[in-house]
Amino acid sequence: MKDWWQATFPQGRQSLIITDTKGYPVHIAYGEKGTGKPLILLHGMGNWSYNWRYSIDPLSKYFRVICFDAKGFGFSEKPVFRREDNGHQVLELARIIQELCDEPPVIVAESLGALVSLSLAQEYPELVGRLVVVNVPIFAEKLPHWAMWILSQTPLELIQTIDSLRLAYFFAPLFREIMAIERRQVLFDPSVLTQEDIYWISYPFIEIPGTLVKVAEDLQIAAREIEHWQTQKPNMLSTIQKKLSNIECPTLVLWGEQDNWFPVTHGEKLYRCLPNAKLKILRNCRHDAAIGSAKEVNAAIVEFLAETSFL
Repeated sequence: MKDWWQATFPQGRQSLIITDTKGYPVHIAYGEKGTGKPLILLHGMGNWSYNWRYSIDPLSKYFRVICFDAKGFGFSEKPVFRREDNGHQVLELARIIQELCDEPPVIVAESLGALVSLSLAQEYPELVGRLVVVNVPIFAEKLPHWAMWILSQTPLELIQTIDSLRLAYFFAPLFREIMAIERRQVLFDPSVLTQEDIYWISYPFIEIPGTLVKVAEDLQIAAREIEHWQTQKPNMLSTIQKKLSNIECPTLVLWGEQDNWFPVTHGEKLYRCLPNAKLKILRNCRHDAAIGSAKEVNAAIVEFLAETSFL
């Protein structure tokens, strides 16, 4: 199978070193294509840069498109013996932008990445030129998938043992089949998912040790956040919700009309909370809009950035 990074980006997969929230250097995998103003594509939970495969070429005609894998995901470093702080993704995103961008970029982010981006726009407004958020878990009341719930409840020590034994590698065909079944459920048209897609979506879990541990760790952080929100204990989710009106940069909210993880009413509520926002509902679209509605997403991004004088 041809290396996706080499086939997609002129310089293939590159590596950036940032300092994480614990003060340790970590390697971040990224690729870039195009020239002009920077535009960052940010993936969601359990995904990596591959999920934006249908947006890189179209958007690189207008922008310097940057795709990176968040710490612990995809091809980026996975410090399995260090536990993460809640909100670590926000500071790490800020440091990636500071290293790679010489002006505030457009941030296009889906799902968990979109939640992180909203927080970034609140805490580091000078780092965000424009914001596009897709199907955000901003008002989530539970983890949306059974596998997420299982990973969030399983001791990390057990997951680390499973990961170190490379069980996903030894049972790769079965793992890929399960992954394919579950990924098709978040697509309005499941037939768009190819065998090559399944190979690359599952690749980090099968081939890169530590992926399962770090994904599970972030899921456990998310589960605690939701629990604290429900019991009215201090939590980051409530903080982001309360400060939505502070986000002044032009923001486009994209939401799948048939999103089976977070209902479209959440998108409408988010739009009402933002002072400088535009809402577009994506017809015939479930949770994975970057794949299932790529043409509509790309067109909406370009139209929005032209309207807000960023093109």
